[in-house]
Amino acid sequence: MKKLLYYTIYIVGYALSLLPFWILYGISDVFYAIVYKALGYRTKVVRNNLSSSFPEKDASELKDIEKRFYHCLCDYIVETIKMMSMSKAKIRRHMVFHGIEEIDRCVEEGQSVAVYLGHLFNWEWITSFPLWTNGKGHCGQLYHSLENESFDIFFLKLRQRWGAECIALTDILRKTVEYKQKQQPTVIGYIGDQVPHWNNIHHWCQFLNHDTPVMTGAERIAKKNDQALFYMDIERVKRGYYKVTMQPITRRPKELKEYESVDIYFQMLEQNIRRQPELWLWSHNRWKRTREEFNERFEVVNGKVVPKEGME
Repeated sequence: MKKLLYYTIYIVGYALSLLPFWILYGISDVFYAIVYKALGYRTKVVRNNLSSSFPEKDASELKDIEKRFYHCLCDYIVETIKMMSMSKAKIRRHMVFHGIEEIDRCVEEGQSVAVYLGHLFNWEWITSFPLWTNGKGHCGQLYHSLENESFDIFFLKLRQRWGAECIALTDILRKTVEYKQKQQPTVIGYIGDQVPHWNNIHHWCQFLNHDTPVMTGAERIAKKNDQALFYMDIERVKRGYYKVTMQPITRRPKELKEYESVDIYFQMLEQNIRRQPELWLWSHNRWKRTREEFNERFEVVNGKVVPKEGME
């Protein structure tokens, strides 16, 4: 049954991907009417996130961002399907990378690179990044497996189409050390704007008007392996066309204070979001964990987050 579901997803998806963009965006407009206007998919979460992130904006401005977000969300669906049959030349026209020279310089000098990015549309197309490098650095991205095995296999195949390896969250430290021992420079992307689990909360920062728990693993890995740090800035030029700019943070991560690069990343991500707020994944319940609840339920013992007595 799992194989049957996977092949059904793949065959249907591939057939749809052969449709021209103008038809796919017509389908996206239908999705918009269903997902947003008819079903109101996660509108409560989206509205709470927008109003608390942009208290300076009035109701009409927030409503406009909300509508544009749902249009982008539906475009994301058809654009991701389109990936299945897009040629290398076509994806390079639709997702253009700038600032690659700095990445190539690091790799040519034997230094691996860690790239921070966020859930900004269309992050799936960013897996075409290897098509823009000089081929010397091994490219990869952190990957969190999906609960549905068939969809998990489908997205793994899709995200590795253009040569970027999907590395499981549980394997990332081992993999980076392994590549370092082989003297193989890597360029690995970390989407760090998810909600960390309680036992992985070691740092909080101000982000979009919220006291925000953040993931710090990328910084620890970068410092351990002396990796250059970059931020991947995303801009939607027009429907179906994106511009990605590699912005350097530091080539000497060990010289930064603890969590300094994390704070810089979230500052850059916020600037990116404020420029085009409709591109960020507002339907994600990003601020469901609060510092007050953390302080009530957990404590840090020898650098590890553990439940307080009676809170297991």
